[in-house]
Amino acid sequence: MYNYLDFEKPVADLEGKILELKKLNDGGEAVDVADEIARLEKRATEALNDAYRALTPWQKTQVARHPDRPHCLDYVKHLFTDFTALAGDRSFGEDNAIIGGFARFNGQPVAILGQEKGADTKSRLKHNFGSARPEGYRKAVRIMKLADRFDVPLVTLVDTAGAYPGVGAEERGQAEAIARSISASLALRVPVVSVVIGEGGSGGAIAIATANKVYMLEHSIYSVISPEGAASILWHDSTRAKDAATSMKITAQNLLEMKIIDGIIQEPVGGAHRGPETVIAAAGKQIAAALEELAGANMDCREHRREKFLAIGRSI
Repeated sequence: MYNYLDFEKPVADLEGKILELKKLNDGGEAVDVADEIARLEKRATEALNDAYRALTPWQKTQVARHPDRPHCLDYVKHLFTDFTALAGDRSFGEDNAIIGGFARFNGQPVAILGQEKGADTKSRLKHNFGSARPEGYRKAVRIMKLADRFDVPLVTLVDTAGAYPGVGAEERGQAEAIARSISASLALRVPVVSVVIGEGGSGGAIAIATANKVYMLEHSIYSVISPEGAASILWHDSTRAKDAATSMKITAQNLLEMKIIDGIIQEPVGGAHRGPETVIAAAGKQIAAALEELAGANMDCREHRREKFLAIGRSI
């Protein structure tokens, strides 16, 4: 069974009934329920299509945060081979919110950076729910510089509500670490491709998303602040997060229209968690196409990145 979101209640009710009937059928009862199961499955599919036909920005935010959504390590496991993780920032310590290292993608050596939220309570605590501390961003800079030195492209997978705002993180230079990560990414001579696979929250996200090509999954979000945070600032009322989400233009569709991202990767109906293999494969195809395009463009990747980000907002 899935973890259902608020707006998925009609689907939850129908799929709950289907599960009950299947258990009844498996229990050897002398009642033929196959036709009823087929009828309910059809209704559940229609209800799911109806629910996802026109999601509001707040509903997309809920889907982007779904606990069963595939995370960074799922993509690394299925898309890359020979992955070798690197740890530590050579200054303070290791940060498990950011996964980084080197691997092969379709046989080609690449560097990988991504934010990992975790899949259960233990792993979420280990990875700090994807919110990196300064040492995580300093580790990212270290890997970026290695990618540049060895002339391999960088692929980043963005999924964070934002950088960790704790006192210790601030004392160790959180803002500076994020700024240096952005600066290091802008200075890379190698191609950089980024995919927002869930949440792209503020500087914590852009620290590893300053890329030549930036893509978003269909139901992911990318924003300067969380809807709850924006509502608290604008109206002193975090319960107005729905209004903030709409006003902030945080969806993939909004951002593509504003030319902030380069494309949208489609998700299965019901979100990435209902077809993780499908969406991971689609992301892999998009990454492969982007790397091929950048490799054949014969351009200065630094200048391309500079012009890309300077152009944001000019034509709006």
